[in-house]
Amino acid sequence: MSRRTAPAPPSGDTPARPLRADAERNRRRIIAAAQQVFAIRGLDVTLDDIAHHAGVGVGTIYRRFANREELIEAIFEEEIQRVIDVAEEALTHEDPWDGLVHFFTRSSQDFADNRGLREVLMVGTHGKGRVADARERLSPAISAVMERAQQHGSLRNDIEVTDFPLVQIMLGAATQLTGSVAPDLWQRYLILILDGLRTSRQAPTLLPHRALSQEEFDRTAP
Repeated sequence: MSRRTAPAPPSGDTPARPLRADAERNRRRIIAAAQQVFAIRGLDVTLDDIAHHAGVGVGTIYRRFANREELIEAIFEEEIQRVIDVAEEALTHEDPWDGLVHFFTRSSQDFADNRGLREVLMVGTHGKGRVADARERLSPAISAVMERAQQHGSLRNDIEVTDFPLVQIMLGAATQLTGSVAPDLWQRYLILILDGLRTSRQAPTLLPHRALSQEEFDRTAP
């Protein structure tokens, strides 16, 4: 009788086993908690903070993600892609200026709602793999929106793609300062900025938010 050959060990190309149902639930809880914590507090949080918000032990996070950077990669690649999608959507607007306003408004809303997204894009010290690749894809998408408006004659010719992140940093500072008093106040300053970017207009654009009262302004003091 011939001897039965022992089965060969699995090769490195063998697909990873799907996570058990409970492990997958924990992974989703971790992702959801990290999205919420990063959005509210920014990227300067610990895995312990995220574990506490998720209601799991920090060891559970380490079984799914080797470190905080890996978790940032898992979350923000998709978040940045959504900003790219908005830029590509802006290019479909018949009027290039309307497309630029659409992009600035939608992306500014995303950054106002998500401090972590603003930091991962504007600061650039986090995300060395997929997030860095997504950041590189975003820049030409923004350039296309801006160049189209410049060729149309509605956007100032001296505006560069590097002005966009600085505009968002300014709006982000306003959001962080006034978020507890008037969370939508950034919209007022976006319109003021857009009026400054446009080559010509018949009259100032109506501001969508009133200015802070003196009492409200005093409440924003650090």
